[in-house]
Amino acid sequence: MTIRFGIIGCGFISKRHLDAIAHCQNAKLVAVSDIQIERMNDAITYYKNASNTHETIKQYTTYTDMVESEEVDAVVICTISGLHAEMAKISLIAGKHVILEKPMTLSLKEADDIIQLAKAKNLQLMICHQMRFRPIMQKIKEVIDEGKIGRPYLGVASIRLNRSPEYYAGAAWRGDWGKDGGMLINQGIHVIDLLQWFLGDVKNVYGDISRFSQTKETEDIALGILTFANQAKGIIEANIITQPNNLGYHLSIYGEKGCISIEGPSLNSISRWFIKDEVTSLNELEQLTSDQNEQLYMYNNFIESIQTPNQQVLISGEEGKKALETIFALYNSTLTGKSQNLPLENFNTMNMKSKGGPT
Repeated sequence: MTIRFGIIGCGFISKRHLDAIAHCQNAKLVAVSDIQIERMNDAITYYKNASNTHETIKQYTTYTDMVESEEVDAVVICTISGLHAEMAKISLIAGKHVILEKPMTLSLKEADDIIQLAKAKNLQLMICHQMRFRPIMQKIKEVIDEGKIGRPYLGVASIRLNRSPEYYAGAAWRGDWGKDGGMLINQGIHVIDLLQWFLGDVKNVYGDISRFSQTKETEDIALGILTFANQAKGIIEANIITQPNNLGYHLSIYGEKGCISIEGPSLNSISRWFIKDEVTSLNELEQLTSDQNEQLYMYNNFIESIQTPNQQVLISGEEGKKALETIFALYNSTLTGKSQNLPLENFNTMNMKSKGGPT
């Protein structure tokens, strides 16, 4: 059974999805939607070149028309963050499975709404935390879950990037609390998702953020201290003021009997892999690290979940919400000046605007 996909939003991020659909055996692109016809044309050309197909792909300037089409089985939402919730709801109500780019929403209520809607409709909802599908990340998860590093003590997530004033000036929605949601949600959420996937549910967050640029509303620096359910500690250290350009990402897990540290522009370099009393195959680690087809593996998992009764996607709405809630707890801690317990009852990024946000 081939799953017929329609994509909403044909900007830069859509190319990753187009590539994955083009190389999935049981997937094909049948429609695209964007307010700019030129971007739709570019997306179709890109997909046809990647898939070596000449089939007709429909274009919709109004995404609701595409969502209502009987020719579309699943919708991929690649628009700005502030539109995710509304588009996901409309797609699910129309009976479509949904792949939703991160962040899934900009409020916890909206996240809960689409999670419940997907359940009620018996539809698959996949949140794009595709780094979980990377083989080296699967290996780290396996090592931790099997107890090979013993009791986990500490996890550290570092995001050291550069986002210039010109970057934010390039699109009016960037750096806006209501449309964009903040640096942690957009640039940091993948690493934070991995941190909590490796170490388990977060129970408490103390956070602090700062803003120096006057050309936007959202944070330039974010710091967080986390306590996990297993009593391990976590540190989030993130900034977009690294000069003159990106240093990249760093993720380290420290345990009773081991230490694993991975870093680089896309977490593609292992700087430490030590497990007490175990000989590690460096060749195996290099092979796992070099495999960066996580987007394709994510799509395979999504398609299999649609085709197989009672099978759930690896990154469901509930899983996608976890990193979002951790970030929201850090934001709320900044507003209150106190540590924030999880679960968090409710939060919306507009809280940051209405209450003054970072200074």
